[in-house]
Amino acid sequence: MIKGGVGGANTTTGLVFEQKTSLESAITKIDGYRVVGSTVYKENTVVGTLLSKGSLYTKLLKPRGIDYKTVISKKLLPDDAYLNHTSNTLYIIEKKYQQGAGSVDEKLQTADFKIKQYRKLLAPLNIEVEFIYVLNDWYLQECYSDVLQYITDVGCSYYFGKIPVEVLGLGE
Repeated sequence: MIKGGVGGANTTTGLVFEQKTSLESAITKIDGYRVVGSTVYKENTVVGTLLSKGSLYTKLLKPRGIDYKTVISKKLLPDDAYLNHTSNTLYIIEKKYQQGAGSVDEKLQTADFKIKQYRKLLAPLNIEVEFIYVLNDWYLQECYSDVLQYITDVGCSYYFGKIPVEVLGLGE
């Protein structure tokens, strides 16, 4: 019998990485910004909404009459997501933590498929979509240069060890 690893959310170091790269924490560190529930405020003005995992469906799509099953065949659950109300852009943030060669390597190669699926899902609401990976330093190795280039070639982006709040239109 082949035994697999625990992987994903069950990986202790991966969980620490996900907590360390929390979008909500990053936003609350920006002067003048605060988060109440899933609502993001700049001073006293609502500027966005946090929509991670299933809340993308319960807080954004379903209230606006979108049943994902009529648009895409399988539910996508982003690690973090931020809907910028000013730019009408949804920033999908996927976090990947790796300490050795494994299946996460190949997950980076799904960027094109995922951004197309998210764009298809949000098209009925005329919401733009940006797809961002937040990676740990493991991916700084030369052997990942091709996949990192691929990510940018398909119109997605990546950052190492941080939530890029400035590219989300925050902190301005």
